[in-house]
Amino acid sequence: MPKAIWNGAVIAESDQCKEIEGNQYFPPEAVNKGFLAPSSTNTVCSWKGVASYYDVKVNGELNKDAAWYYANPKEEAKEIAGYIAFWKGVKVR
Repeated sequence: MPKAIWNGAVIAESDQCKEIEGNQYFPPEAVNKGFLAPSSTNTVCSWKGVASYYDVKVNGELNKDAAWYYANPKEEAKEIAGYIAFWKGVKVR
């Protein structure tokens, strides 16, 4: 079962993840939102749409824009609407 871990904390864990382009997208209910803070960062993927980001904060340490999601993805990526993925040192295993 995939887990997202950073700074010693399990941020997300689920056997209902969706894998796209090598990234595990966790269902929103599987993510501990207590470790996330909204970020103002947005990026655009040509086929998925506009991504929004979260900062990850654990034990007083901040990992800027370490999680992202597509609130309203394009049709081709609708299966990951609201699902959350991680990077920037967050280990997913």
